[in-house]
Amino acid sequence: MSYHKGPLLTFPINLYLIWYGQWNPSAQSIIRDFLLSLSSPFLPSPSVPGWWRTVTYYTDQNNVNITSKLVLASEYFDTSYSQGNSLTRTTVQSVIKAAITSFPNALPLDTQQGAYLILTSPDVQMEEFCRGVCGFHYFTSPSIVGATVPFAWIGHSGIQCPGMCAFPFASPPGNPGFQVLGSPSGDPATDGMVSVLAHELGEMATDPYISGWYAGDDPAAPNEIGDLCEGIYGTGGGSGFVGNVYRSSDGVSYNVNGANGRKFMIQWIWDPVRQNARTIHSYLEEFDYLLKYFNSDGQSYKIALYMVLAYLYQLLGAERR
Repeated sequence: MSYHKGPLLTFPINLYLIWYGQWNPSAQSIIRDFLLSLSSPFLPSPSVPGWWRTVTYYTDQNNVNITSKLVLASEYFDTSYSQGNSLTRTTVQSVIKAAITSFPNALPLDTQQGAYLILTSPDVQMEEFCRGVCGFHYFTSPSIVGATVPFAWIGHSGIQCPGMCAFPFASPPGNPGFQVLGSPSGDPATDGMVSVLAHELGEMATDPYISGWYAGDDPAAPNEIGDLCEGIYGTGGGSGFVGNVYRSSDGVSYNVNGANGRKFMIQWIWDPVRQNARTIHSYLEEFDYLLKYFNSDGQSYKIALYMVLAYLYQLLGAERR
């Protein structure tokens, strides 16, 4: 994993969500809660913000960290399938164009802090979906959208390829004996989509213009921070084993806590300091990690102080209960 000197998403990120097609409101609620979790303070550990903290350890050429602030700024509902129900990597950019030019509820074209997420419903097909990809990120062409902004697309695999894109909540192709895990929300395809969304968000922040952090020498086929940890959700994961994760008494599997009482199961990402797949487990572990591995700069101590205060807050809350 190396840095290729390009810009990263170090500024607070405004997330613009585009719902393409016909969506079940309960599925939308799961995805919204995950996005709201990214910057939610004081969630029980392990948490979604704890997972994102690994992303924030990546820095740009000015030694500025990836932001820890992600805001769900606005949503757009393209229920009329403005670009049809079969998309390509090019026409998906026209979905963004339609969203920012629609009247009267257009999304803004946010060239300073914006990142656009196109989520397609189960009946929408995408070039290479279910064969090579479950999601991808890239940046828009000014000739189509009017500016260059980062975006990601993620497809709902429920009726097309749950075994590929809703893993480990569905049996992968060629492995019918795989022990399927109980999905956190009882919706395997949407829970799988959340993990893909997490994967793409982390990579979009660290490599928004395919000139940031990735392994290998070919920018046309970069191995990014999620790719290096594909299929790993807990300690000991790899070679088809998801790793050690939490399992509740009702059969639900998860590895992070989220907003509004949600639990999620999201893929681990590459840690730039420890040089392995990793996520954050607890405030105490995080504090020890920061003190041990970071240089004595102001930003690191600010993060460490935040961790201590957050942990004390959690302890006080537990005492009150």
